[in-house]
Amino acid sequence: MFQTYDDISDPSTGRDRVAALRRKLAEAGLDGFIIPRADEHQGEYVPASAERLAWLTGFTGSAGTAIVLADKAAIFVDGRYTLQVRDQVDIDIFEPVAIMNQAPSEWLKEHAAEGKRIGFDPWLLTRGQVKRYERALDGNGDLVATATNPLDLAWKDRPAPPSSPVSLQPDALTGLDRQEKIAALSDILESKKADAAVLTDPSSIAWAFNIRGHDVPHTPLPLSFAILRRGARPSLFIETKKLSNSVRADLENHVDVIEKAGFEEALAELGQSGVKVLLDPALCAEAVARSIEEAGGEIIEGSDPVALPRAKKSSAELAGTRLAHIRDGAAMVRFLAWFDAEARSGDLTEIEAAIKLEALRAETGKLAGVPLEDVSFDTISATGPNGAIVHYRVSEQSNRRIGPGDLFLLDSGGQYRDGTTDITRTMLAGAPSPQQLDIYRDRFTRVLKGHIALARARFPKGTSGAQLDVLARNALWQAGLDFDHGTGHGVGSYLSVHEGPQRIAKTGHVALEPGMIVSNEPGFYVEGEFGIRIENLIVVREPGPLPGGNRDMLSFETITLAPIDRRLIVPWLLSAAEIAWLDVYHMRVYGSLSGWPGLSADERQWLANACRPIAG
Repeated sequence: MFQTYDDISDPSTGRDRVAALRRKLAEAGLDGFIIPRADEHQGEYVPASAERLAWLTGFTGSAGTAIVLADKAAIFVDGRYTLQVRDQVDIDIFEPVAIMNQAPSEWLKEHAAEGKRIGFDPWLLTRGQVKRYERALDGNGDLVATATNPLDLAWKDRPAPPSSPVSLQPDALTGLDRQEKIAALSDILESKKADAAVLTDPSSIAWAFNIRGHDVPHTPLPLSFAILRRGARPSLFIETKKLSNSVRADLENHVDVIEKAGFEEALAELGQSGVKVLLDPALCAEAVARSIEEAGGEIIEGSDPVALPRAKKSSAELAGTRLAHIRDGAAMVRFLAWFDAEARSGDLTEIEAAIKLEALRAETGKLAGVPLEDVSFDTISATGPNGAIVHYRVSEQSNRRIGPGDLFLLDSGGQYRDGTTDITRTMLAGAPSPQQLDIYRDRFTRVLKGHIALARARFPKGTSGAQLDVLARNALWQAGLDFDHGTGHGVGSYLSVHEGPQRIAKTGHVALEPGMIVSNEPGFYVEGEFGIRIENLIVVREPGPLPGGNRDMLSFETITLAPIDRRLIVPWLLSAAEIAWLDVYHMRVYGSLSGWPGLSADERQWLANACRPIAG
């Protein structure tokens, strides 16, 4: 299995670990310390050796920050984790704070005192984050970069860093070979009047050099750094023991391969050479910027030059991800048919459901000759009240039986060599009370209306995800309802399931462009009762004309293929256009998946029933 179900969170350890950290802070002459959930690459997924926030607090979410002062401490999370954090953290030690209510920098401004020294690890905060803390403090305490992380000194059984082998991603799947990408990136540097760029995001490096690895959970990344140079060979800084002779030889045709330990020296040399170096202040660690500046280099702040080309998928990447979604859809159909039969008993558990889906994905990939490489994230297998925890991770301790009448929310995905998938379906398990069913169906249908509105959107060039986000919320807003997470995130091509720079959210200000893949996942949640989410992946299509229009419009292609539970739909809440969209979508699902050779006759019959027209 690619996923485990151990309960790795223990709130009871927080008190002793905070005390140990405070002792190390006192020894270093510090009055406080900032602990982000990050490694030196600032990625969403980090290796076990970098799970500092989880070790200190017990919180295992993918984003968060803690601040520990001598007499108080707080942990900051976004809207996805406001419930989870209270379950995992000792709130007598850490005050839980929702970032939308107060940013960590503002809390520190309020609680730090003049003359106090607040430490941070310059490899774990970006330049942009450091600037925000400095502006917030503004003399009310001093921000101090530490040469050694005091938390690491307190963490006696810290795991060793990962060292998984690196593989090459075939040009047939990427659509562009390494040389073509390097040349295109060199042109981008020229357009930005930069002589070089430092890459610290392993997703960007993996894309640029067509390499993959397994250094972090569920995302095929080799942890590494790189320096791009305009008109010259780039450098890749990586532990070379990860490279086989053949992989290294292939890379060295176009890239200088250097031990990762040589990165800081290379940064200093870059600064001494007097070149203009492009850095992304939202991604690049403060330590990188300081190394260049202290050597006399000039920094140009700008976006990661790889981010936008990586987001706009090539025709080969899109073809691959469509095939991956057909296989993944077949596995989902087999699971949904199985779930419908098994959930009636009341004996099925969240873990059993997650294990079954992973096994079906593996079987389907094996049958197609494209193995399941990994799940794309820990499956969210959540019934009843657990469904209200947006990023719920089922464990042996939290595992619930799926009771008759529960809403069951399943958010999952697969990593295949030709594509990354991410799908959420909310299903009815058995027969709830009439009152429950009325609430479930109303809320589900409003979420579905938002999902369809986004899927059907037509929009002009230059439109951002922030401008479209309202489409997914409007039906909920009309009933005084909403949800506290973004509507959609970018998705990579056998890379991260959460990829920027595009997103559909109130904060998604990057224009959507053809070839970008984003998720479409509005939801609704009632704490302690249930959660609803419907998620498909959608691709931004090339602009085209509309009858009578005066300009071409972009649109979305839905690539996820799996039935949406018709039992939870209130037909009269849907317009004729919405019903037409749903019926056409289900026709596509049936046409794409009914001929899959791995489906049994019973599964095909289940699929036919699940894809009936909404009025049928």
